[in-house]
Amino acid sequence: MEFFVDVLRDALTDSVKMLPFLYLAYLLIEWLERHHGARIERALAGGGRWGFLPGSLLGCVPQCGFSAVASNFYASRVITLGTLMAVYLATSDEAIPLLLSMPAYWDKLAVLMAIKVIYAVAFGFGVDFLLRRFLPKSLRGGYTGRADEVDCHESHEENGHQHPLWRAALRHTVEIFFFIFLFSLAFGLLVEGVGEEAITGALGRMGFFQPVFAALVGLIPNCAASVLLTQMYLEGALRFSSLVAGLCTGAGVGLAVLWRANPSWKQNLFVTGLTWAAGAALGVGMQIVIALAF
Repeated sequence: MEFFVDVLRDALTDSVKMLPFLYLAYLLIEWLERHHGARIERALAGGGRWGFLPGSLLGCVPQCGFSAVASNFYASRVITLGTLMAVYLATSDEAIPLLLSMPAYWDKLAVLMAIKVIYAVAFGFGVDFLLRRFLPKSLRGGYTGRADEVDCHESHEENGHQHPLWRAALRHTVEIFFFIFLFSLAFGLLVEGVGEEAITGALGRMGFFQPVFAALVGLIPNCAASVLLTQMYLEGALRFSSLVAGLCTGAGVGLAVLWRANPSWKQNLFVTGLTWAAGAALGVGMQIVIALAF
């Protein structure tokens, strides 16, 4: 019992320290979505074949809201496959608020976002320009639908009523705090029970396959996946390259919305596989570059 209480106290203390920064981050996120959300969606829908450019930037907006918007747009043939992939790869779901809540990791956050945006632009360009002629027309998406026919705000309101800004931010903060606390507690118990060296050793023995594993975790259509990956990185269990791989595939509920909104399961399976392959390839590539450099 004393062992459990010690781990519980440490997990609670570490989680509570993040609360002020976490709440401020969600206040900013809610303000952006409410005051500039419609403008952001118009920029995404009006990008045409170059939509991967605004898509890679809009995907950086914390939370998975715009990956869900992009999935609806793609299912309605408003945006291209390259634009959809750019949004997915740039999205980091809850990882950004979590890293923002820890000033010591702001430099790592800046590097993470720079890598993801550059990769999203390059991948989107490759899909829409270099590989377009090799893709079936049904996969290319774009131009045949109308953005104003797509309802992307159904999850932002309750019975037609929008909650006050402070309350919405507080709700998100409490939800993510709950995930952070649970993962910190579980990881603490695992470390005490199995040993930190055993855990890091098992993940370390994956070698170049660690990003592949992280990319699979990122596919889980829930904000818990990005929180888990970030916590594992903060605890030293994951390499930075694996974190990048997992967060590239971590499009939040974007994939779940795609499977719900797009009637073709073959297209959805292809997009899901492409998302995983893109994230895993980037993570493995980063590990190879780091190994050659050092």
